[in-house]
Amino acid sequence: MITGAKHPSSSTLVPDPFLLGFVFFKPRCIRHSHQEPNTMKRLLNISALLLILCFWVGECKFMVYDTSQRIQSDKINVHLVPHSHDDVGWLKTVDQYYTGANNSIRGACVQNVLDSVISALLDDKNRKFIYVEMAFFQRWWNQQSELLKAKVKELVNTGQLEFINGGMCMHDEATPHYIDLIDQTTLGHMFIHREFGQKPRVGWQIDPFGHSSVQAYLLGAEVFTGIFPRHYDPPDGFTFEINDVSPPIQDDALLFDYNVQERVNDFVAAAIAQANVTRTNHIMWAMGTDFRYQYAVSWFRQMDKFIHYVNLDGRVNALYSTPSIYTDAKYAADEAWPLKTDDFFPYADKVNTYWTGYFTSRPTFKGYVRTMSSYYVAARQLEFYKGRNDSGSNTDTLANALAIAQHHDAVSGTQRQHVAADYALRIAKGYAETEEVVASSLAFLTSLRSSGNHENSVTKFQQCPLLNISYCPPSEADLGDGKSLVIVVYNPLGWKREEVVRIPVSSHELIVLDSDGKEIDSQLLPIFNASLNMRNYHVKAYLGRTPTSTPQYWLGFTASVPPLGFSTYIISRVKHTDARSTMSTVWTSDSTSDKIVVAGGGNLKLHYATDEGKITHYINSRSLVEESMEHSYNYYSGHNSTNQASGAYIFRPNSKFPIQSEGKKTFAVLKGPIMDEVHQELNSWIYQVTRVYKEKEHAEVEFTIGPIPIDDGIGKEITTQITTTFKTNRTFYTDSNGRDFIKRVRDFRTDWDLQVNEPVAGNYYPINLGAYVEDGTMELSVLVDRAVGGSSLVDGQIELMLHRRLLFDDAKGVGEVLNETICVLNDCKGLMVQGKFYIRIDPMGDGAKWRRTFGQEIYSPLLLAFAEQDGNDWKNSHASSFSMIDASYSLPNNTAIITLQELESGTVLLRLAHLYEVGEDKDYSVMASVELKKLFPDRKISKVIEMNLSGNQERGEMEKKRLKWKTKDSSKAKIVRGGGVDPEKLVVELGPMEIRTFFIDFDHLMITWCEPVSKAPYRLAPSELQELVSQLQELSDKGFIRPSHSPWGIDDLFDQLQGSTWFSKIDLRSGYHQLRVYEDDHSQDGFQNQIWPLRVIVQFLGHIVNENGVHVDPAKIEAVKNWSTLKTPTEIRSFLGLVGYYRLYISNFPRIAIPLTSLTQKESPYEWGPKQEDAFQTLK
Repeated sequence: MITGAKHPSSSTLVPDPFLLGFVFFKPRCIRHSHQEPNTMKRLLNISALLLILCFWVGECKFMVYDTSQRIQSDKINVHLVPHSHDDVGWLKTVDQYYTGANNSIRGACVQNVLDSVISALLDDKNRKFIYVEMAFFQRWWNQQSELLKAKVKELVNTGQLEFINGGMCMHDEATPHYIDLIDQTTLGHMFIHREFGQKPRVGWQIDPFGHSSVQAYLLGAEVFTGIFPRHYDPPDGFTFEINDVSPPIQDDALLFDYNVQERVNDFVAAAIAQANVTRTNHIMWAMGTDFRYQYAVSWFRQMDKFIHYVNLDGRVNALYSTPSIYTDAKYAADEAWPLKTDDFFPYADKVNTYWTGYFTSRPTFKGYVRTMSSYYVAARQLEFYKGRNDSGSNTDTLANALAIAQHHDAVSGTQRQHVAADYALRIAKGYAETEEVVASSLAFLTSLRSSGNHENSVTKFQQCPLLNISYCPPSEADLGDGKSLVIVVYNPLGWKREEVVRIPVSSHELIVLDSDGKEIDSQLLPIFNASLNMRNYHVKAYLGRTPTSTPQYWLGFTASVPPLGFSTYIISRVKHTDARSTMSTVWTSDSTSDKIVVAGGGNLKLHYATDEGKITHYINSRSLVEESMEHSYNYYSGHNSTNQASGAYIFRPNSKFPIQSEGKKTFAVLKGPIMDEVHQELNSWIYQVTRVYKEKEHAEVEFTIGPIPIDDGIGKEITTQITTTFKTNRTFYTDSNGRDFIKRVRDFRTDWDLQVNEPVAGNYYPINLGAYVEDGTMELSVLVDRAVGGSSLVDGQIELMLHRRLLFDDAKGVGEVLNETICVLNDCKGLMVQGKFYIRIDPMGDGAKWRRTFGQEIYSPLLLAFAEQDGNDWKNSHASSFSMIDASYSLPNNTAIITLQELESGTVLLRLAHLYEVGEDKDYSVMASVELKKLFPDRKISKVIEMNLSGNQERGEMEKKRLKWKTKDSSKAKIVRGGGVDPEKLVVELGPMEIRTFFIDFDHLMITWCEPVSKAPYRLAPSELQELVSQLQELSDKGFIRPSHSPWGIDDLFDQLQGSTWFSKIDLRSGYHQLRVYEDDHSQDGFQNQIWPLRVIVQFLGHIVNENGVHVDPAKIEAVKNWSTLKTPTEIRSFLGLVGYYRLYISNFPRIAIPLTSLTQKESPYEWGPKQEDAFQTLK
């Protein structure tokens, strides 16, 4: 029986007669048309007859489906891409999704998906599947047997299973910082490369709610971009989970619902409809959706049948495929593609439905992620200085938690509340472990080069994660009885910084000493009740306890910190009055009749009207900028329509209302030598502090918002506006993931004519770094400390949304109202958010310097660690300052180190980023150079390899595989990129906006001021040994010590040779060549014992041992070589006695010696002839 299956694969039982119709009446292909040919009508008639025959005969046979189809150039190719979109948290937590727990919310189990898919792939070598989320796959992989792992590796190697994207999650593109995007992708890519040796080459960002320009840059040419007609679902009628309603192919003629031709027609119609709006003859169907393939055979069985029957039909070509295959096919078509250089924001899926609310949703979680992201960057640096600890505390837990938090339903704020709590808990656990790394690293660094004994107790540093709400127990402690507070201030940036440090204290009788022990200026500012009330409530909510002390003041001082290093400051209590911190002067509206009060003691001054407490003017005496300014707050009432409500995803305002001061509220100005502060209490739920630092030229605005009142039944979305008189022609600029700035024009899109139906929400954009407007003469810039939504709805104005509290769900899937609360026991209040934004006005062209430099300082704040000491001898017992880089060097002002990390292999990962765009600044939008030798002055660089961005392949290898797409826009701007790295000069060049990644190996350097620890071993009683093990484990767990993998620790170097008598198998050749050391230190290396000093050649027992092997010592055999002819039997016996020592090493010794031994017999005459001479010379 002819079945039409050339390459047998999937199979089942179907009636044989039906296949005859497809074999003999194969219809011709009709491209881009659904009209049936006459042959198809004939086929249907014959098929009907065959059905009757099958019923009559009642015989079925084993059916083989042909799934081996490949691309055909003369047909529409339908690429079926099996996939499951597995959210790394959303309605359920990450763990719940993996294990299938809490199925009352959603029946989803990723473990089942992977088990089922692998089994189905092993059943048919033509089947394919793609997977994205390594957070799930890595967990599943670690639970598998070695046998199954080997099978999965084969599936990966043959292309049946392909990793797409390859990060720990499918990250959001609106609200993460670009460093977080890189880190989470790197984590997944390194797992894939380590376990499978594979490198993902295709992106698969199918569910984020818009696409950023930075995402395109990060993925480069190895990105798959496409807009799918049905999101990431198959066309209607082609989903085949076991509980889906799509009709399956029923190809058993004995069934009354036999429908092969009907389903083939449906398939062809859907394919042609998509092909008519798609370039080239290749279309893709994403065969899957959220958490599908839990019973994979239900999908693959139907796809097997569709591929088989559709290809027998012949109008289109169906095949198993992947995005890689599809992308290669598109590229091979040699089409010219339109070029888009901005982004895909804001996204709307219908009228009045702009997905712009999530730009701000869950603002405290967004702030937490950003804070921990910068902490992770600094902690990796400190971990590198001290050395990575693979068995104890390290930064890996925080890395994984932050990677998961970049998921498009995590940092976006679009998850359910219990899932948000789970994300935060994971980060908190990661922080707790990383905090130990930071503390132990600083303890290690402060002890270096000190004159004291290294065996003294290790300094225990504390940190204050709740410092933003004035809670810091070490700084609030009483400093009586000669105690002092030590503050180590670490700078994770590559340039020197001078910034104000603020800590809560309980006393006013304090002085501040710098790293050199000199007293520096400091200032005390009273802590107001509003701050204390917030502090007490939130400490109890987060820590479960009430603070035991109440600080009275903020102590501020200017810290000067070297690049990639730290400075130390000592806070001490004094009794005398001539040397102490300066108390701020407090001014209130009741204390003066002046109409204007000025804040700012340096170049920048802000004018406030005393009657309303509002800012009126911004004046910079250095830049000669003088501009009228207003700062206000408003709220949008959230739309509650059943048609479309405002919710976690959607921003749909109903009306806008100004927030006015209620009654006589706080308006106070605090003045001092370091900073001025303006305190404003707008109402019971909005409090604001504006700071102007004497040595800075920007205003810092700290806001506290919440609980947002909802007693009136109205959800509210809180915004702030900074307004100037600039004429900006509807134009403003917002950043993309903290990198490049994109031009925005109100009520306008570059790619189509916009029909304005949501004039507010439709003009909102994501902001991670900041926004600015300009009028040709001046620039107004506003920078932020976390992801927010914002716009410029009025010329000369920048608007930011800071908080949201809503009462209706927006029906986009989360199924929960965005109404966050915080609780102490049963007392729950609406969420309070505290954050900052920064304002500056510059002459036209000067604003970029501040946005880029200070933007980095916002992202990477100074890291503070606290310790207590008795007396004032810190400088004598500790290193009070440190910098990793050369003392005469700092990074260029347009360059930043975004990653400095020691990997598990010991290799160091270094990423450098150029901070400026082309043409952004006349001074800094130029090629930058970084000198690696000065970046690592105490280390000898042995190897530098440039990698791709995620570090899973060399850059040169990636460039060879880069696809060169043809575009319709031929006027491409020239991209400036840095050249190769000379192995001698070791200078890295970076062009504007370029990021470069390197793997660096170091030689082991002889550190002159540090000696390896050498302690003689000694015996311990079992009880003492157990106690020692316990104490060592405790120190290891705390990160104070770690297992040493130093080459100094090899046995050959620690064996004690002195005093020994017997030696065996001493491998001298390898013993002297095991340490790779800096070349200049070769003269210092070696060891000495009582047997011999270090030599290149060793003489031993008549032999010479050197790097070429063992040889006879020529000096020792000189006498033998010159031995004269033997004249008597006695001389022969003496000679043979000596030679006898080596008879075991002389082949045929007895036979060779016969002519000589015969002369030693008494009865034999002594006759020396040619035979005797030959034997004599041979034995010599």
